[in-house]
Order: sequence, then structure tokens, then C-alpha cells
Amino acid sequence: MNQVRLTGTVRIVGAGLIGTSIGLALTKAGLDVVIEDASPANVRLAIDYGAGRQPKSDDSPSVIVVCVPPDVTASVVSSELARFETSIVTDVASIKGQVLEELNQSGADVSRYVGSHPMAGRERGGALSGRADLFYSRPWVISAHSNSKSAAVAAVEMLALDLGATPIRVDPFEHDRAVALVSHVPQIVSSLLAARLIDADASDVSLAGQGLRDTTRIAASDPKLWIQILGANSNEVAKVLAALSKDLTQVIAALENVDATGSLATIGDALSRGNRGVEQIPGKHGSRNKHYEQVIVMIDDQPGQLAKLLTEIGEIGINLEDLSLEHSPGAQIGLVELSVLPNVQATLIDALTQRGWRIAG
Repeated sequence: MNQVRLTGTVRIVGAGLIGTSIGLALTKAGLDVVIEDASPANVRLAIDYGAGRQPKSDDSPSVIVVCVPPDVTASVVSSELARFETSIVTDVASIKGQVLEELNQSGADVSRYVGSHPMAGRERGGALSGRADLFYSRPWVISAHSNSKSAAVAAVEMLALDLGATPIRVDPFEHDRAVALVSHVPQIVSSLLAARLIDADASDVSLAGQGLRDTTRIAASDPKLWIQILGANSNEVAKVLAALSKDLTQVIAALENVDATGSLATIGDALSRGNRGVEQIPGKHGSRNKHYEQVIVMIDDQPGQLAKLLTEIGEIGINLEDLSLEHSPGAQIGLVELSVLPNVQATLIDALTQRGWRIAG
């Protein structure tokens, strides 16, 4: 991590995944971090993990980060603003507009408040899932409002930078519209698809490949947390789902009468639009519309094989753009899918083959 920008004590309220990860990263950077939670057990666990220390009566934090569930975020932010009259307060809730509205209604001193939202996380919550590198190279939304002091905005941006994240300024309500599409609806789609597996035959599920795993990975997320998130951003989420529902209705109608004129074109158009949509997702270094080729390597399912493969790719001198690993059902091998620039695909295949690696396809 680069030189630390924040000074003074950072107070974290909430010892879950995000709070613990922030504490781990800032403590590692040498900052004094206080961590508190409604659950003493959660605090002890986070402290044992290295995410900070117990609060003291004379603490005077420069920055306070509220990492609690969305339905209590505004009340906790308000309490922290009142308790620490000079501290800058931010929160990491995944909805911003409702939090700001509740704070304005409460009469809190919102000049020292700047909402924020790290676009990072894991399917599993809790302190034990915390990671110091969770935010590295990830977007961190800074949702300042019209009454935010410039010093408060700067402090929250420094927090994001000290965590290795990339600060992006977005209006609170524009943020909620955007995350409905890129975060909240994907959670619902993933959960609904995974729910189809409950009554499926075990023999059918045993055929699952990486596609199903990719599209259902986030279905393992905490339902209690997501009920709050979706409830707080219900209008924006409903708009995206309504548009998605129209698309599904058209595809279903085409599939039910696949021999009708135009049905295959409808299905093809949906798939083609999906191709174009995927190209809009920022990839490595934020690039878009860059085509990669895949090289699939078979490795033995034993310790050290993946590390050996990556080491040899480094020796060959080829830069990987992406990597995924899939275990082959019923076989003691793994399939490593390497994404590389098109102009180096053949070179990588030849070099790996010469070194004895098995290339699939």
C-alpha cells in the first residue's frame, strides 16, 4: 500500500465483513483503529483477527466508518455525529438516498457526513471472512450531498485511497439507480435461478458445469441483509426487473413456438444483445470492449499444480488478463481457463505444450 493519507484514529462501528476488512487494512497500514459492535463477541473476534482495538473513553476519532445493516445505518450515523462533534462520519451501506433522507429528517449535522459505498464484498459475511485486500482496485463510491463540507469529502476519499480502492463521486440517488442494475438485480436473478435447483433431481444437478456455478455464486449471500437492501431500493430494482421481465416474456414466447417466423431471430437477438452488454463491463484496468482468447489447461488435482502453472506462465513472459478454475466432476483433474490477448494465444499454447502441460480443446 502507498503512503497513508489519513491521520488520527479511525473508528469503525460494525465488526462484520466490511468493517473487519477496513480495520485489517488500516491497521496493517499503521493507523490507530477502534472497532465497536453491538455484539461483544463480534468485537473480540475482529480484534483477535487484527482489525483494531477496543474503544477508550477518551477516543477522538478523525473519521468514523459506520458498517451496520441498512435499516439502522441512518440512526447509527446520527448517533455517531452527535457523540463525536468534530469527527467526519461515513457509512458503507449499499443504498444512499434513503439514508440521506432519514438523516435530514432527524436534524443531524450532515455537514460532517458523506455517504460512501465500496463496490466489493464476498458471499460470506462476518469477521472471519474479512480480508485486508478486499477493496484493492475496486470502485469506492463517494456520495457527497449539497451540505457536505469539502474537508469531509476529502477525508472519505483519502479513506478509500488508503484502502487501495478507486474513489468515484456519484450523487446518492444516481448511485441507487446504478446499483439496482449492476448489483441488486443480479442478486435476485442469481437467487431465483439457484432456487430452481431445490426440487431438481440430484442426477440433473450432478451435470452442473462452471456456467451454473458462475451464475449462482452470489445466491449464497445473506438473505436477511438482502431483504433490507432490496426493500430500501425497491423502486429502482422494480424498474430493472420490469424491463427484464419483458425480455423474458419475449424469449419464452419464441421458445414456446420456435418454428414460428421470427422466433429464432428473437432468441438470437437476445443472445447478441447479451454479447454487446458484456462488452460494457469494465475489465482489467477499467478497459472495455477488449476481446480475449481462452487457453484451457488440465492440471492434476493435487497441491502445488496451480502455483507451478502460474510460475511457468510468468517464466514464459505472458501476461494473464483473467483466470478461472473448475474441477472436473468424477476426475482428479482441474480445468484452468486462462484469458489472454489474441496475439499471444498461440505462443502460450506452444510454450505450455513444450513444458508438458495438457491443453484442452
